[in-house]
Amino acid sequence: MKIQKFYLFMVITVIFFSCKKETDLEETLDNKLENVLAEVANGKGITHFIMPESDDFASIPQDPKNPLTQEKVALGKLLYHETGLALAPMRSIGKGTYSCASCHFASAGFQAGRHQGISEGGRGFGNNGEGRDIIAAYPEAELDVQPVRTPSAMNGAYQELMLWNGQFGATGANTETYEQWDVGSPKETNELGFQGLETQAIAGMKVHRLSVTNEFIESTGYKELFDQAFPEVSEEQRYGREQAGLAIAAYERTLLANKAPFQEWLRGNASAMTNAEKRGAILFFEKGQCGSCHTGPVLNTMAFHAYGMNDLHECSEPTFKSPFGDPSSLGRGGFTKEEDDMYKFKVPQLYNLADSPFYGHGSSMRSIREVVAYKNAGIAENPSVPEEQLADAFQPLGLTESEINDITTFLETALRDPSLERYVPNTVLSGQCFPNNDDISKRDLGCN
Repeated sequence: MKIQKFYLFMVITVIFFSCKKETDLEETLDNKLENVLAEVANGKGITHFIMPESDDFASIPQDPKNPLTQEKVALGKLLYHETGLALAPMRSIGKGTYSCASCHFASAGFQAGRHQGISEGGRGFGNNGEGRDIIAAYPEAELDVQPVRTPSAMNGAYQELMLWNGQFGATGANTETYEQWDVGSPKETNELGFQGLETQAIAGMKVHRLSVTNEFIESTGYKELFDQAFPEVSEEQRYGREQAGLAIAAYERTLLANKAPFQEWLRGNASAMTNAEKRGAILFFEKGQCGSCHTGPVLNTMAFHAYGMNDLHECSEPTFKSPFGDPSSLGRGGFTKEEDDMYKFKVPQLYNLADSPFYGHGSSMRSIREVVAYKNAGIAENPSVPEEQLADAFQPLGLTESEINDITTFLETALRDPSLERYVPNTVLSGQCFPNNDDISKRDLGCN
């Protein structure tokens, strides 16, 4: 009996000290991470990294010309997913088959689920967008595709300018770019004076052949929602492309990955992140030197840098309308025409990147670990990018394989909001399938 009690005592002692050691380690990591965040926040404290709740409109950055309201966001949520707006396709077979969400849907982190998004001219969905392909009847010139990787529509409230080259938005760094707002091009929409999200959404309605008609809004019930969202706008202007775009942009501003483990940790839940994620976060902001570009609530900045990644036309998969020499490969310089801006692309937000395994403006990398290893090596993969254009920070970092793994874990899991479906409506007023409504997509999505 004494021997049994002794062994029981030893087991309890080992468990106690093991738990204490683990707890002490967690507290040490928590304290270390808090200190690192406080240092890189430049005096703003760790609250600098916290996102607001999606219904806390007063705390969400917004365009003063498009203030957030519950009614506007509710309308935008439906219009964003509404395949019934596909009323102006290049070919009749495409009518009513696509939406904004065709290339920016929740389960892919509001990105496309493939290396190149396809709106009109596409069919199918697969499990997460990877099964979408072109319709054989569409000539390449009529496909609605972009020559760069589809960026996320999430966390856009913290991006004053939109797209990889920042061409959408009339404020901030674009106030002196009006000479590049070519008449007749989508960039002309900047003349309306809105910030990037609003400008992109309004321009996108035309670019992606989406249309708001009186017949459609009256037959589906959208007219009443427009009335509630824009009571201050005259009826002559209330139901057009501009107001639809403003509603969509208002909805997009609420798409915040504020349920990610890192966000929960920042709010005081120390157990929300694993030790590996905490180690990765510390390395990300400290030895990895990532915080100089990736900071604030969504870990981005409105800066443009060249990291020498390959362009979309170099993908091993088929790409469309993305030829060698396309201006999109010049990044910011393709828009501003300034030599110093050539090959520089906007610093992206970093949440839910794991939901769609394509990275860089040209989808040249297929895992987050590959991106971390690329930044660690500091060797450009694109020989077209002059060395003098590469970012000063693009230098070998000296991270070990274990440290690369920890940073990858932080990016993959600590920055992944697991419940983005909360931003998706149950149905749209047309009653159609979404994000796509072609026959193959309906089968893949289980729609009637």
